[in-house]
Amino acid sequence: MTASAARDPRQALGRNPDRLTLEERTALAGKMVALEVYTPATFPFRRIEAIGDSTDSCIRMLQERGLDPRRFEYSPLGPAY
Repeated sequence: MTASAARDPRQALGRNPDRLTLEERTALAGKMVALEVYTPATFPFRRIEAIGDSTDSCIRMLQERGLDPRRFEYSPLGPAY
């Protein structure tokens, strides 16, 4: 059995927020997520690159992964509906 993002938020990394299951979205509602800022030069996919309880925790996660926190937007993950 694979772990889901509902049990381990790091499982949501690299996934589109709209593709999370209802169970995962409910469990992660209220968490902050970092998504790469859109620019015509980068044209990023909407993928969760960091997730945590605060913007600071997202920034730390991005830095641990070697990513530049200035290239991301931070927003709370809302409920599925």
